Amino acid sequence: MEIAYTYWEADDGWLVGYLNAYPDHLTQGKTQAELEEMLADVYQIRQEEEKRLSEKRKSGVLRLNVPA
Repeated sequence: MEIAYTYWEADDGWLVGYLNAYPDHLTQGKTQAELEEMLADVYQIRQEEEKRLSEKRKSGVLRLNVPA
């Protein structure tokens, strides 16, 4: 499996990045390999969270009377 991510070098030399699918979840590493490990952790946590939430989610249909 391949997952796209974006990263950059911070002023302190650490690499900071995020999975493109989850841009609000920043993580960092001293090396690119360490950053990729951290990103893999983010992915795993997000998948577990999605599974947990999907078990609680329900759906419905809302009908609206909208004037023409």
